Amino acid sequence: MSKIFSIICILLLGACSKPAELVIYCSLDQDLSEQIIRDFEKKHDIEINVQFDVERNKTVGLVSRIIAEAKNPRADVFWNNEIAHTIRLKDLGLTTAYAPATAEGIPAIFIDADNHYTGFAARARVIMYRTDIEVNYPKHLNDFLNPEYAENGVMAQPLTGTTLSNFAYLIQQSSTAEVVQWFDDVKSAGLGFAAGNADAMRRVCAGDYAWCFTDTDDAAKAVVNGYPVAIHYLDQGMGENGAMLIPNSICLLEGAQQNEMAKKFIDYVVSAECELRLAHSTSAQIPLHSGITAPDGILLPNRDYPVLDIPWAAVAAELDDAASTFQELFVR
Repeated sequence: MSKIFSIICILLLGACSKPAELVIYCSLDQDLSEQIIRDFEKKHDIEINVQFDVERNKTVGLVSRIIAEAKNPRADVFWNNEIAHTIRLKDLGLTTAYAPATAEGIPAIFIDADNHYTGFAARARVIMYRTDIEVNYPKHLNDFLNPEYAENGVMAQPLTGTTLSNFAYLIQQSSTAEVVQWFDDVKSAGLGFAAGNADAMRRVCAGDYAWCFTDTDDAAKAVVNGYPVAIHYLDQGMGENGAMLIPNSICLLEGAQQNEMAKKFIDYVVSAECELRLAHSTSAQIPLHSGITAPDGILLPNRDYPVLDIPWAAVAAELDDAASTFQELFVR
């Protein structure tokens, strides 16, 4: 009897010592983020349940899920591949403050003043153009209005992802009417439209177009795959010069069950070491920590090209209205 009792105690002790489960929602592409997550899991000997967003949802799927679960939170951390929707979650009261020590060296413009999110590992909005033919590619956003450029180019419809954020910013800087008119004019000038940034990149690689408006991560994949393309950091300032830089962001979610382990995970992902891993990945994410030596071929913001100072809170507030406007404009 005593032997059986001992076995039961051992089993119970084993069950009690089972590592807690950390729940992470992640919208960065799985092939870029999963190994980082699994390395943390192994290092801390815990179980991690990670839910990835699918490409067609462009972040919005997990954001909608977090909002739907507000009364019964299931996730501890949200690792977002952009920043505007993270701010939406903060505004809805679905995030909580945490300032990771490893964020030291990241410019303050990418860190929430209330410490509800931290930006890191960015993408830039760029022109990718073919180098095996002579190409007139735009240097400024308003060059898209010129048929000499527009007839050879393609961009994503501004319905989701970074393209939606890009044009929500432009609405915030000017007006909805002006941006809608801009789209009418570039359509008339001959600009093509694709399903997304990756699709626009593929259309250039296939030779359908000579240039596209996309993100550095998609352009980097084309370079890695050997296509004859190069990147230009597009000046799209409204009265000022600069490219648009869109970082990943990470936040601690309100109601997180594994609070302390979630904080350790945020420290880990925001660190300069993880930024370098993402910089060396196929997507060539742009490191934001000062003093990082970037891999060959990655240009650094405010050193190699000027960057716009984006009022991200205002852009986030514009997202829903902008999405509705562009749905009416592009989905008939």
